[in-house]
Amino acid sequence: MYIADLHIHSKYSRATSRECVPEHLDLWARRKGIDILGTGDFTHPAWRQELKEKLLPAEDGLYILKDEYRIRDAVTADEKQPRFILSGEISSIYKQDGKTRKVHNLILLPSLEDGEQLSRRLAAIGNIHSDGRPILGLSSRDLLEITLDVCPQAIFIPAHIWTPHFSLFGAFSGFDTIGECFGDLTPYIHALETGLSSDPPMNWQLSALDGYNLVSNSDAHSPSKLGREANLLDIPLSYEGMKEALEKGSGLCGTIEFFPEEGKYHMDGHRKCELSLSPAETDQYGGRCPVCGKKITIGVLHRVQQLADREEGCYKPEGGYFESLVPLPEVIAASTDKSAASVKVQRQYEAMLKELGTEFTILREMPLEEIGRMAGPCIEEGIRRLRQGKVERIPGYDGEYGKIKIIGKEEIEELCGQMSLFAGCPLPAGEKPKKKLKPAAAPQKEPAKEEPSHKGANCEQLAAIETKQSVTAVIAGPGTGKTYTLIERIAFLIEKLDQKPSDITAVTFTNKAAAEMRLRLVEKLGSNRGRSVRVGTFHGICREMLIQAGLAAALADETIQLELAGQAKVACGVSVSPVKLLRQVSAYKMGMLPEDKKILQACEDYTNRLQDTGLLDFDDLLLEVLKRWEQSPRHPAFSAGRHILVDELQDINEIQYQLIRAWSAQADTLFVIGDPDQSIYGFRGSDPGVFGRIEKEYSQIDRIRLTQNYRSTPQIIDCALSVIDHNDGQPRTLLASGAVGQQVRLVTAESRMAEAVFIAKEINRMTGGMDMMDAQNFASAREHHRSFSDMAVLYRTHFQAKLLEQCLKKESIPCIITGKEPFQEDPAVQAAIWFFLYLLEPKAYEEQMKRVCKGIFETDLQETCQYLKDLLLPQLKGTKPETLLRTWAEKTGLSSHEPLERLSGMAVFYDDMRTFLDQLLLGEEQDLERSASGKRYDSGAVRLMTLHAAKGLEFPVIFLCGVNEDFIPMAKGDIQEERRLFYVGMTRAKEELILSVSGQPSPFLAEIPENHRTVKEAFKKKSAPNMEQLKLFDF
Repeated sequence: MYIADLHIHSKYSRATSRECVPEHLDLWARRKGIDILGTGDFTHPAWRQELKEKLLPAEDGLYILKDEYRIRDAVTADEKQPRFILSGEISSIYKQDGKTRKVHNLILLPSLEDGEQLSRRLAAIGNIHSDGRPILGLSSRDLLEITLDVCPQAIFIPAHIWTPHFSLFGAFSGFDTIGECFGDLTPYIHALETGLSSDPPMNWQLSALDGYNLVSNSDAHSPSKLGREANLLDIPLSYEGMKEALEKGSGLCGTIEFFPEEGKYHMDGHRKCELSLSPAETDQYGGRCPVCGKKITIGVLHRVQQLADREEGCYKPEGGYFESLVPLPEVIAASTDKSAASVKVQRQYEAMLKELGTEFTILREMPLEEIGRMAGPCIEEGIRRLRQGKVERIPGYDGEYGKIKIIGKEEIEELCGQMSLFAGCPLPAGEKPKKKLKPAAAPQKEPAKEEPSHKGANCEQLAAIETKQSVTAVIAGPGTGKTYTLIERIAFLIEKLDQKPSDITAVTFTNKAAAEMRLRLVEKLGSNRGRSVRVGTFHGICREMLIQAGLAAALADETIQLELAGQAKVACGVSVSPVKLLRQVSAYKMGMLPEDKKILQACEDYTNRLQDTGLLDFDDLLLEVLKRWEQSPRHPAFSAGRHILVDELQDINEIQYQLIRAWSAQADTLFVIGDPDQSIYGFRGSDPGVFGRIEKEYSQIDRIRLTQNYRSTPQIIDCALSVIDHNDGQPRTLLASGAVGQQVRLVTAESRMAEAVFIAKEINRMTGGMDMMDAQNFASAREHHRSFSDMAVLYRTHFQAKLLEQCLKKESIPCIITGKEPFQEDPAVQAAIWFFLYLLEPKAYEEQMKRVCKGIFETDLQETCQYLKDLLLPQLKGTKPETLLRTWAEKTGLSSHEPLERLSGMAVFYDDMRTFLDQLLLGEEQDLERSASGKRYDSGAVRLMTLHAAKGLEFPVIFLCGVNEDFIPMAKGDIQEERRLFYVGMTRAKEELILSVSGQPSPFLAEIPENHRTVKEAFKKKSAPNMEQLKLFDF
């Protein structure tokens, strides 16, 4: 059996030891017990020359070190003679499918002459002289083709395939499949190098890797790091034997592995902030560091989970043998409470090598009694635990190596104490016995200084946070810290006024805002107190109250409501559309009776039809709680507690206002916050004058205004104010606290297609793409590239999104579409939704499910429903919604139905079906998201959303497209509300705002002074660009 480490580096590679030369590599291979060692860096001319001078041919394709260069010392056995095999790693950086790819590949060759020929070919493509691991602007597929063309016997292995930044499956610049990378030459890939941060079981989670041989190597940059990972081979000692093992598996007996947690990219995290995160935590934080807000480095574990189609921990009998080890110096250190680099550990290490043999022999084969006799009980116990895998693993992240703990300090003392009863515990070399010291007197603690409770709050925010009035109304302009103020107000009630968290209710406008507030409360107050505060939307809280009271709360979704409205429209002979009729119904339920008798009759008809279904619409949900509260105001289920906080007051309707009045009647305090200039839901009954109304109805009220904007640059604020000041009211005050930034850009395009193409190309350029059209000449020299998640594209209506999505896909830009889309009304989509609602609540939804599914199932309805129920009900808990939907589609013959595929693209963001369906039923525009590719983009995606859906969000870069007449403002819209909507869109931008026009410009653009913006055309004709290789520092 031979041990082979095939991927290493010479002194000619960057960040490597000067001792990475043949004589020292030979020495350390003997110390480690390595039989076959890659040379590394065969492409470097000086290294090839050194290899020629110092190596002799041995067996076929193998070399040995010349005797005159061999280092002999008292520690290392001299009889072992390691073989060298020509190897090298090449870094390919190139654009493919609209994305910059960075992939490393390992190449093994049968001779120095083959290395010379291949290097000559590669030298014609790029610079191979400056680095032992050359960087070439050559695709992995083309590199493989050239390699096989020069040397058909070459062995080509994708290197450390999971490393985030430079690998086949890398999270930042890799691929999702081997076929995507190597195309038609994929059959010539036979082996994959797993890398330090993954082990075979992690790779077994991908069925796509089943046909490949998994190999492991050290990728050592210094001789002492050789053998961190290696391969176990039972082969003829020849290059041909090696090729058979790596390509066909003949004689590949297994691998020696790092514990994957010890690898420096195992977990997600951000090293500068000393933050290590699990994949779930990264998802929770949206891929951004919660400390500094920068992008989190996605680790190997996360990336494996993204691509896996098998469960974690799956066992693959044919997967091959492997064992996980820790280098011997680290075992000694971890077993004796010393540093691995300390002199004492090095002395012990050398003494063990001298007396017991090679490092691999000691770690893998040496009887434990012999180890204990020579090195003591602690090291014996450490190696025992290592062989059994009984170690504590502290995972590495973002370039920080993990740590393996084997024996605790107290256990070390205990082991030594046990031995001292007999023959004494041998101390590591050179260590003196410790003197016993008297315990020092405990230091006197100084009284802790009370920290200010609201660090960073300005005087306006502080006044709102610590208000003593029973009713407080806060007008908070965009970016003034509205959510921060709400969180600090809740914390003040709990921490300073000793109020119970369960006595506090915070009402948000969207489920997403509620989720963010819950997270921030937990971070601020801790899990118990943070989770005890009731947080939710009006509809979510009211539904919860009805359920707590034991009352039915089954909801009709928007599609059912539109269907019933359509029936009422026909029955009563009215000419309005179902959408407009539903708005009339909502006003009718708020007590505003329509003047048209036919409309009134249609509203009553709709209400009766809805009652017949046994379902509630969104207004009914609130009205039912209001009615129950009026009947039993002391009923605990309908109480909102002693302290009520309401976000986005300007967007509430009349029913919601009455709920606030009812809840606050029994409360001690009412705290409302919002901005009349961001009131954009007049079509649903909201009124920007609600602040004036609340001030009239509550005599004792504290009025506070937040004016310090912490979000946007002065240029963006100036443009936004110049627009909103054209609305009624006093001139607005909004003070930008950020640094001066770029001017707002206005881009004109000849057509909607040209506008969409420009946006896609500009996003590609901002993220470091190499194929951008420089004709735009927009900020051609950027200080830093954007991530996809830094950017959002806003538009007025959903029909604008289709073209944008197509153009982004063409540029391979990942995107998420936010909002309610027409496909959700598709009959098959509705059937799927109502079927799973039925599985969750059979009594509430059975009749509606049967009605909706009747036109979908071709076979007997009862039989099909029972079959699907028997199949899917056992899977409902513990199976992701995406998987359930795909199974449902497959069993109903609708696997290729595009609307269902889009529904699955929404489901990928949820872990359980109930949460997903609740979001579909109760979610606002902002709450509903769909992945354009059907995959969850943990490493970031561009957001596409309507202006309404963007409310409350912020992004470094905003593209506000379609700023045309009849879009912004809409032809029949309320001009002041349309202007408020445009203002909301502009103020989502933190650093860059790009307005684009593809027709007659919006009149709102004329309200922006010319000196506040720049104007450019989307495209200009230019000469054809010269083609050239991607260079190292071009991105």
